[in-house]
Amino acid sequence: MKCPFCEAKETRVIDSRPTEEGQAIRRRRECDNCKKRFTTYEKVEEMPFMVIKKDGSREAFDRNKVLNGILKACEKRPVSISQIEKIVDEIERGLNNMMEKEIESKVIGEVIMEHLRELDEVAYVRFASVYRQFTDVNTFIAEIEKLLTNGKEKDK
Repeated sequence: MKCPFCEAKETRVIDSRPTEEGQAIRRRRECDNCKKRFTTYEKVEEMPFMVIKKDGSREAFDRNKVLNGILKACEKRPVSISQIEKIVDEIERGLNNMMEKEIESKVIGEVIMEHLRELDEVAYVRFASVYRQFTDVNTFIAEIEKLLTNGKEKDK
């Protein structure tokens, strides 16, 4: 592993341990040349899949797009970064487990909304307003009424 500080090729592993989810191994390394330490992660290479967009075009799945969309929806909400990262990990794992080479963007959007509905209702409505392209206040009200109805059904 090349040192990110001095670019020497000789580094050694000081410590290895699994991450919390067990999906990767975290390794602390030390450069034999400059003696600085850094962290690397080793994980199973997952088969990439393509996203079929609304217009029919295709692009490679980008985890950062999911992360950024959720971050925007959760802005100024009592939701921690670790909660968001956990949701993104769950979404990515679920999509990979579908074993499909191509997934429609609407499927990804619906999965994101399911997770946000459970996490924070305001973030859910924010995301839904952009994803479903709400055009007026009545659409917002209809979505909030659905949330309230589902909430009452869960309480029973």
